[in-house]
Amino acid sequence: MTHRIHLAIVGASGVVGSKMIEILEERQFPIEKLYLFASKRSAGKTITFNGESIEIQELTEDSLQAPIQIALFAAGGSISEKYAPVAAEKGIYVVDNSSFWRMDPAIDLIVPEINKEQLESPSQIIANPNCSTIQSVLPLSALTKYGIKRVVYNTYQAVSGAGQAGIDDLVNHTSNNFPYSINENVIPQIDVFLDNGYTKEENKMIEETRKILGLKDLAVTATAVRVPIHTSHAVSINVELEQAFDLDTIRQELAAVDNIVVVDDPGQLSYPLQSQAAGHDEVLVGRIRRDSSVENGLNLWVVADNLRKGAATNTIQIAEALVKNNLV
Repeated sequence: MTHRIHLAIVGASGVVGSKMIEILEERQFPIEKLYLFASKRSAGKTITFNGESIEIQELTEDSLQAPIQIALFAAGGSISEKYAPVAAEKGIYVVDNSSFWRMDPAIDLIVPEINKEQLESPSQIIANPNCSTIQSVLPLSALTKYGIKRVVYNTYQAVSGAGQAGIDDLVNHTSNNFPYSINENVIPQIDVFLDNGYTKEENKMIEETRKILGLKDLAVTATAVRVPIHTSHAVSINVELEQAFDLDTIRQELAAVDNIVVVDDPGQLSYPLQSQAAGHDEVLVGRIRRDSSVENGLNLWVVADNLRKGAATNTIQIAEALVKNNLV
């Protein structure tokens, strides 16, 4: 990366937006100028980036224009619905963290380790997947050679996935964001319920998995649960494969995937913990074992920092690819 980019963050004052700023500096993203946008109530606040104090501006329809080349959105679906097309029409690449554009067939849904080739000629708006989906499809991508027949997800998701309001409920022992106190419960509801009894979060994981892996008819089911942990999601993944497999080979193939770390030594009580993943970009995979209840069944326990690889880091990896491919 030799040239420098004019880059904007929409939702700069939120939990994910703040993490984006931190990771842009950490990864030394080649920024010529950083533009920060948020709601009117956050306008005027300042954030330090690379030793420079940058003032947050109120987002308006005139905000996103040249010389901005890439805009990272972390402000929710309604903002993305309204402002992402405005930016795209002005030639700005939008990388959107909301769920609004993900299932649009004209929009690329990207986990760079899996489908970065789509970023050689990407859609103008690029969708960042759901946090739990990102960490789940990474190990699944190593298993597609065996033929994936069915996937069962059970998630254990940290409160930071619900933004600052979720964190506040945990810290302050309130239930302003969650329907019940998160301090004494695990809550088997993330997002609203749909007519089929699934929540929107569960439906996101199902549909996004199919799209990212390119398996539109894949049998997938999910139960998404909120747990009283600040950061890092865990997902129990049960996979039924078409072909027989060797467990040692599976471990080697998982470890060969970029940004997967296998932590799997039950004899030493070594398995992924949410506290181990927090603050890191790697996806930790362990409890790798056969499911003897079905032919060619496999169980995995997958943990990752939902604010980093599950959101901000994956978004910035997409932006890095746009620069590397000379698209900006």
